[in-house]
Amino acid sequence: MYNTPMTDRLSASFYTRDTVQVARELIGKRLVRLDGKRRIAGVITETEAYRGEDDLACHCRSGQTPRTVIMYGPPGKAYVYFVYGMHWLLNIVTEKDGYPGAVLIRAIHPEEGLDLIAKRRNGKPQKQWVDGPAKLCQALGIDGGFNGVDTCSNDAHVFVETGIEIPSALIQKTPRIGLEKVPEPWRSKPWRFALIDPNLILRESKE
Repeated sequence: MYNTPMTDRLSASFYTRDTVQVARELIGKRLVRLDGKRRIAGVITETEAYRGEDDLACHCRSGQTPRTVIMYGPPGKAYVYFVYGMHWLLNIVTEKDGYPGAVLIRAIHPEEGLDLIAKRRNGKPQKQWVDGPAKLCQALGIDGGFNGVDTCSNDAHVFVETGIEIPSALIQKTPRIGLEKVPEPWRSKPWRFALIDPNLILRESKE
């Protein structure tokens, strides 16, 4: 129906690994949102890893709660939460069952459904369509209704596909963003991954 073979979707085994490794390897993969029969999609260009109860930047720092129970597994599920009373953020659960972890999808390079993205981003310039985690959720129409969705299922309307292989030399590692109140060493953990030049994706995909 959607022309999206199951083999193109990342399986649970991809996510059943160290969160930091998954965050790095998601760079270059393709995030897809099915809207009716339309695909809205883009290549992932920025991620952040959150791992374990000892990570004081992680939602699980206080242990398992009704909000964070999804982070304890199974891997591959969407963890979508609301912040600042106005924004949804998309994460994908990682690690083995029982150990909390998730990768925040911070930005993508849009490729499909550009007209829908433009409409949802209310006339913003294209470079500002999906260059932040709240922006991409607005652009793709991802909200709390997707919390708990198994992104590895063939029935899921949000999932990640294989995409472009990105050499490590083109990816920068930095501390995660917005953690000014988080104590060290967690504030400075280099667990944010970002493509140095997202425009390289256009050149790569056309070769």
